[in-house]
Amino acid sequence: MESIAWADEIIVVDSGSSDETVAICREYTDRVFFNPWEGMKEQKALAVDKASHTWIFSLDADERVTDVLRNFILKELKNPQYDGYQFPRQNYFLGKWLKHGGWYPDQVLRLFRKDKGYFGGINPHDKVIIESGSVASIPAPIVHITYKSLSQYIHKQNLYSSISAQEKVKTGKPGKSSPFMIILKTAEKFFEVYMIKRGFLDGFHGLIAAIGASCAAFFKHAKIWELTRNKYTKVS
Repeated sequence: MESIAWADEIIVVDSGSSDETVAICREYTDRVFFNPWEGMKEQKALAVDKASHTWIFSLDADERVTDVLRNFILKELKNPQYDGYQFPRQNYFLGKWLKHGGWYPDQVLRLFRKDKGYFGGINPHDKVIIESGSVASIPAPIVHITYKSLSQYIHKQNLYSSISAQEKVKTGKPGKSSPFMIILKTAEKFFEVYMIKRGFLDGFHGLIAAIGASCAAFFKHAKIWELTRNKYTKVS
């Protein structure tokens, strides 16, 4: 909240947090709204609808705005040249900034005109979509504090794999989910993250991240298999 205190308007959408989130947010803004959890893109779309200004800058609770990025936004919006702007994210994993394995630059479109962009994608991987408009890539980064502990990482991967599997099945295009394909997709993900995207250059952190990504892929496709098979094995 402190890193975006410079904004003309701050909107927070809370889905029923049980900690001090709401109280802390109200120290910075009175525009705090409650909405039962519907999904990542749905919650963000609600926040966009509540905004009263033309330009939207979307930030997650585990992200921070750097001084360089703040200065760029304040200067650019005096005379904007594009309809949207995307930024790299410095993703910190267990306290370390990962620069490989697909974790950087991890471009995200977060600053956009309300009349040009909207939140789409497939949960849990929401994204801003601008169908007709111009988008610029800016080097100023967003700091993303992803996971502070392995327990948090494992919990989130389990949650995200469930959401992803449910969304895939809901669309009617879950893809192939045979045991062979599950194993293949798991192996492919590890090879992609650790070797092709050079996750090994991030040391032991990179190895953990690659194993975690492959486990997430395994659980996602195994859960699709679980949701789509015709009958369940009876336990005697």
